[in-house]
Amino acid sequence: MAIAAESVERINSWIVIRGLAGDDEITLLDGVCEYCCEAGLSLSRAVAIIDTLDPVYEGRVFSWRRDKELENPVSAYEPTREGPAAEAWRKSPFFYLWSTGRSELRFRLEQGETGDLVEQGETGSFEAVEELRAEGQTDYLALIFRFGKETVIGEMDSFMARWVTDQPGGFDEADVAALRRLTAALGLAIKSRSLARVAQSLVEAYLGRDAGRRVLEGRIRRGTTKSINAVLWFSDMQGFTAISEKLPSDQLIPLLDDYAEAVISAIHGAGGDVLKLIGDGVLAIFAAGGSATAACRSALAAERDMRSRLAALEQRRAAAGAPVASIYLGLHIGDVFYGNIGAKNRLDFTVVGPAVNETHRISSMCSSVGRNFLLSSDFLQWLSPDERQDFVSVGRFALRGVSRAQELFTLDPEIAGT
Repeated sequence: MAIAAESVERINSWIVIRGLAGDDEITLLDGVCEYCCEAGLSLSRAVAIIDTLDPVYEGRVFSWRRDKELENPVSAYEPTREGPAAEAWRKSPFFYLWSTGRSELRFRLEQGETGDLVEQGETGSFEAVEELRAEGQTDYLALIFRFGKETVIGEMDSFMARWVTDQPGGFDEADVAALRRLTAALGLAIKSRSLARVAQSLVEAYLGRDAGRRVLEGRIRRGTTKSINAVLWFSDMQGFTAISEKLPSDQLIPLLDDYAEAVISAIHGAGGDVLKLIGDGVLAIFAAGGSATAACRSALAAERDMRSRLAALEQRRAAAGAPVASIYLGLHIGDVFYGNIGAKNRLDFTVVGPAVNETHRISSMCSSVGRNFLLSSDFLQWLSPDERQDFVSVGRFALRGVSRAQELFTLDPEIAGT
């Protein structure tokens, strides 16, 4: 039974409405498949693919099966430029579509078609298509919709979908026409949702999680700041200037990446927000909110986690003959202005105020006193008496650019193990 034109219109309208409402990609795909089956277009499998702009993954795959609920209907794939991922991609029908400029591939599996590549002067079958035929599927339709050059973001240059049926005789021409139309609408809805995810990934990657959330909420006007009380973290690499002068770029960048991964993962794991990467330096905050003590404890937990990660990293890099480094850290607590600062067309979401400068100066004192971790007396006062016993004073200092002298503390050498 061919799908009726009225059913195609109804499903198409549903896609538009749910796409505008912001439904996630798998909800959209599931809905299309289920409504098609109800309307007489018998689908057995479906896959939708779209690239993204993400620091780790190249794109995402959304899958549906009529015969069972998939445990992982959404999967992300890593870059396909080299290695096994690239090899698998080049052997796929989707790569064939993408690279040849064709818009669709159809294989009538019931008739034994599995992908003769006559257009390229080649012969052979797509392994994935052959597997579907062996499972008893009867027809296969793959479609690609390319985006306009002005709307391409990173690798996100097209939307691809695959539709499979096991009904005897496969798809009829009305089914194929319906799938062409519905795939276009589905692609637009999934592209819309994926672009929202790209925006979130970008602001989190470059601004930090909390700052990114605030920007997406619309807080982007210049001068929109608020005063908050927060624990301030500033860490940097010991002797980075000398290291950067000695190491070639192919060793320096991996060094920075490895150490940034250890530091940032520890901060995020303890609930902190990274606001700035300044070369080898990291500026982060732990918002005090209703409990300065809780924020201080979170920062100390992040410090312990960071040291553990750094120890493992040093061992791994040393075993590989790669250069290693040490991280200096200063912790302080104070009131800062948090928000948008800058020019009309170039803003920075960050923290400013005397406490920020003081934290940087505390971190820079690590080298002078021969310790890799210092915290202020303002920070120490929020800890319990038992917690304070783990720290010892290294002296009282007049910090450059800071109006008042500050007593600094470090972990008791016996506790720190140094």
